[in-house]
Amino acid sequence: MFILYSIVIGVAAGLLLGGRPAGLADLRIRWPWAMAVGLAAQLLLFSTPLTDRVGDLGPVFYVASTAFVVAAIVANRRITGMGVVALGAMSNLVAIVANRGFMPADPGAMASLGRTAIDGYSNSALLPDPALRPLTDIFALPSWVPFANVFSIGDVIIGLGVAIVIVAAMRGPTVDANGSVADPPETLVDPAETLVDPV
Repeated sequence: MFILYSIVIGVAAGLLLGGRPAGLADLRIRWPWAMAVGLAAQLLLFSTPLTDRVGDLGPVFYVASTAFVVAAIVANRRITGMGVVALGAMSNLVAIVANRGFMPADPGAMASLGRTAIDGYSNSALLPDPALRPLTDIFALPSWVPFANVFSIGDVIIGLGVAIVIVAAMRGPTVDANGSVADPPETLVDPAETLVDPV
């Protein structure tokens, strides 16, 4: 849910900086189906009765679906801000792989949300000595914030990247994944007006 706040902040910042919401429609995303499939797989994995059936394959499915999403993000790296999103996503993926298919959650961060245990299979895990701890879920949103949860530095970077993508799309011409300008800016000065009249 951390990304939801990034979207809200990005839209608000875009409006404050004179952007147009219609600019978001000009974004040309490559492999949108890959992102959708990867995220849908994770929703199914953690939000339905399927969670109780995956058993030892849960970490494998989680890593595979995360890698699928990361690949789609990297394919769109030329879009302004998407490189930042890719950096955050890869940070999370590295931490997950290093911890055998789980994203470790800091016990202190969990306790601040009133949670001391994780029931059933989850992408999170309470590990005594997680690998690459600085990249894991060591932070927590305040408990009074809607959808409060633990998060990592990778999540912060992803959120920043998403906000940049939104602001850039709202404020100006969009550069797509192939590096092409979707809507070239209008010429501010008529070239004919710059000609000097002959004497």
